[in-house]
Amino acid sequence: MSNTDKEIQGYLVFKKLRINYANSISSPITYGFPAITGFLGAIHALSRKLQKYNFGTEVSLGGVLIACHECEPLTYRPNNYSDYTFNQSRNPIKRDGKTASIIEEGKCHLTVTLAVEVWADEDEDGDISLDDESIKLLEQHCLTLIQQQRIAGGSVQGLSKYKGVEFLYLEEVTQIKRFTTPAFILMDAQKDLDELTELQQAKNPEANALDALLDACALHHVPVENENGAVEWQVQSAKSGRGWLVPMPIGYQGISEQFEPGLMQNARNPEYPSQYVEAIYGLGKWVFPHRIENFKQAFWRYSHDAKQSLFLTTQTL
Repeated sequence: MSNTDKEIQGYLVFKKLRINYANSISSPITYGFPAITGFLGAIHALSRKLQKYNFGTEVSLGGVLIACHECEPLTYRPNNYSDYTFNQSRNPIKRDGKTASIIEEGKCHLTVTLAVEVWADEDEDGDISLDDESIKLLEQHCLTLIQQQRIAGGSVQGLSKYKGVEFLYLEEVTQIKRFTTPAFILMDAQKDLDELTELQQAKNPEANALDALLDACALHHVPVENENGAVEWQVQSAKSGRGWLVPMPIGYQGISEQFEPGLMQNARNPEYPSQYVEAIYGLGKWVFPHRIENFKQAFWRYSHDAKQSLFLTTQTL
């Protein structure tokens, strides 16, 4: 999804998308909310579908702001002392009538608002090239198409009853705040991870960012002696006072050479080069919209570093 020859013309806001049975396992070791790539991939697919329509100029979709209103993981536990487990469904029988194997899955129902960058060519005066009629047509097509595809593996059940898809001009970017309240917006928390890493290294010089990430996910039960000399157990966390920090996958690191199209067996698409990769993890933060000063920094985008074989999702232009 290359926009090197275009400029951001505005934003499309998909209001209160209700998604059922989305994939809540975001990586081999994290769960609870779909991976960022689940939303970026859906918008990329939507952008490709828009290419067959005439808006007076070539239009493509770019970065995505993710605001979550509600997320309900489909879990179950028999009593208060048991661990939660994901609800599993039985797959249909195979052609020979035998029972298909159960592939363990984690699903969730969620309601999100997505703000998406709209890229297009500028006119001769450097102004927006989309006129009112084209914008209205873009909103209509996106309203229809977004309900015909999957997002993070889930099915779209509907949008806001009042103008489910709305176009905002560049200068109206702050209007995203009123569409995402009440909700929490997913932000990159790399700065917090760097600070936590420094704190870990002050205690242990051999500590690294992975140690800090694991420590941010942990709850420490610490015995503390009170004024009367009695010992009380307190729960402490490294992320206290830093907001709602969550571990999440932020991309992939190549661990092999890149293979030519058709060489790697069982590749999802044999028409493109393939490569073995491993997940890369970082910290994210759920932030209330009123605490975000610059909404332009809240959009997630693809980033590729071929030299280091990095495939990342970042919030930097």
